[in-house]
Amino acid sequence: MCGIFAYLNYHVPRTRREILEILLKGLRRLEYRGYDSAGVGIDGGNSKDWESNARSIQLIKQRGKVKALDEEIHKQQDIDLDVEFDVHSGIAHTRWATHGEPSPVNSHPQRSDKNNEFIVIHNGIITNYKDLKKFLESKGYEFESETDTESIAKLVKYMYDNRESDDISFATLVERVTQQLEGAFALVFKSVHYPGEVVGTRRGGPLLIGVRSDHKLSSDHIPVLYRSCSYSFSFYTTLPLMRVRLSSSLYACFIRVSKIKRLMWFLICHDSAVIEHTNRVIFLEDDDVAAVMDGRLSIHRIKRTAGDYPARAIQTLQMELQQIMMGNYSSFMQKEIFEQPESVVNTMRGRVNFDNNTVTLGGLKDHIKEIQRCRRLILIACGTSYHAGVATRQVLEELTELPVMVELASDFLDRNTPVFRDDVCFFISQSGETADSLMALHYCKERGALTVGITNTVGSSISRETDCGVHINAGPEIGVASTKAYTSQFVALIMFALLMCDDRISVQPRRREIIQGLRVLPDLIKEVLSLDDEIQKLATELYQQKSVLIMGRGYHYATCLEGALKIKEITYMHSEGILAGELKHGPLALVDKLMPVIMIIMRDHTYVKCQNALQQVVARQGRPIVICDKEDHETIKTSSRTIKVPHCVDCLQGILSVIPLQLLSFHLAVLRGYDVDCPRNLAKSVTVE
Repeated sequence: MCGIFAYLNYHVPRTRREILEILLKGLRRLEYRGYDSAGVGIDGGNSKDWESNARSIQLIKQRGKVKALDEEIHKQQDIDLDVEFDVHSGIAHTRWATHGEPSPVNSHPQRSDKNNEFIVIHNGIITNYKDLKKFLESKGYEFESETDTESIAKLVKYMYDNRESDDISFATLVERVTQQLEGAFALVFKSVHYPGEVVGTRRGGPLLIGVRSDHKLSSDHIPVLYRSCSYSFSFYTTLPLMRVRLSSSLYACFIRVSKIKRLMWFLICHDSAVIEHTNRVIFLEDDDVAAVMDGRLSIHRIKRTAGDYPARAIQTLQMELQQIMMGNYSSFMQKEIFEQPESVVNTMRGRVNFDNNTVTLGGLKDHIKEIQRCRRLILIACGTSYHAGVATRQVLEELTELPVMVELASDFLDRNTPVFRDDVCFFISQSGETADSLMALHYCKERGALTVGITNTVGSSISRETDCGVHINAGPEIGVASTKAYTSQFVALIMFALLMCDDRISVQPRRREIIQGLRVLPDLIKEVLSLDDEIQKLATELYQQKSVLIMGRGYHYATCLEGALKIKEITYMHSEGILAGELKHGPLALVDKLMPVIMIIMRDHTYVKCQNALQQVVARQGRPIVICDKEDHETIKTSSRTIKVPHCVDCLQGILSVIPLQLLSFHLAVLRGYDVDCPRNLAKSVTVE
């Protein structure tokens, strides 16, 4: 959802113009996440003394796109863009409105007071902000925005104003603040009282730290420092100040930088924002407080909990800059649709041996025997990832002979679904940060179930918190409407099903058939993509319609749901995925000569039933557009409009049938004049409930 980008240069001379360019470019890398306003907080003043400049903070915020913020910056009369800073910390943010409409005053950074003593940027939602606001107002703090975030900025000032000593650290203040916050958040703070410092923390929202230096760091692991508290405090009691005893090893545990002359630190919510600067990052865990002071990084926690690892590793990203560039395509969504022949290969690479029909999933190897002994499989996800579970449920049941439940994460939690120790729960998420799925993960872990992650993002919360898992390796997906991640999740779940039955003699012919189907899948996807011009012509017939129905059954019910979701997401047309077997139970009332109907009919066990549904639509003067097998001459002959796709193994055919719907939704959105990559009201990574 919201985008976080903070940049600190330490003994790296940069003009204010260069600093702002880095901050704004970082925000542009995060535009795909969805937002409606943006802002930056930088050191004010125009003197040659950086520390004097850092004693004031300049906030510039604007509604709309980053371009509007850039224009607003250049309108500022009191900013010298050519003044040079040897040390500087700046924070920037793109906001997706939750509390308060999009406006400059509601944009981030939010401030503690009119002097901008403390500023903060925030991704997430603070659920107890009303209680915090009520308390702070009783202490004389005045609020100017409608946001939940402003209560955080006021709270850190309250902690500072009521500090027990003048030498209290910025990190300690932030620790005290986070103890009072309820909800999900990733936060980055900056203050005039702590020049050249930034502090970041997270709970339920992603936050990474990137580092770039001229010299090799002394360690690839950052020790975690634990504080012991003599007593805690609460806004619902008498509010005593918390006394904190610092670990005696604090200063010994910083990254040693005595020999490092030049350092740049980045605090970001996603690695795509920093890859052009560095590929060295640290993934923070929930309740970590990371502070950069005098060019040194320290990571603090209030207390040690079971399973804590006492250090955070500096990891090397494998992402390349060109992967997040649009290239010759008109949008990221178009690029990602056409990347699918390569993305499914990358999902299978090193895992499927087509010569001896074996499947290896290294992330599951230590748990596969336990999974094979389980009582049932539960697939938990949201949106497109949920559809990937629906699409593969039938083949999972066939090859594992286990009951398979596919659950929407939000509904799963609302029902307090029974989960047992002999269940295996899969959490499917492109980002690995989906809030509802993460809460469901915690719910299942508390009940002793084995947890498996299926994600596209290395280092994400789901990939770290599950017992085991599979990275789908689809590459960065920038477009809000997921395309290549869906097909790669589909393939990953198919591979899991194949792995589960590798020692069952009775299913070996079926298993070999599916593996050989995977072998030819990339070429078949290319063949489907060659239909792009034909689908574009179809879109010109449909783009002025207000609604479209998509029908199918069996393996293709999920395709109907996913195709309808794509059309909703980026074209803003009403669309509905309908199980063809339910046609007579209500949806048939919608069919008339004006209603566009897309039907998916493939030569599998549901073929005759789908043909019957087609005849019901035709008999009511419906205008069916049929996605069918190119060798299905009967359907082609009897249907006026068809999209002909190549034949594949039945359980993989859904990958080929969904791509025309991805292309159709793309062309419909373009014809209707909408931003394909950033649909209104939506965000790429949904990190709040």
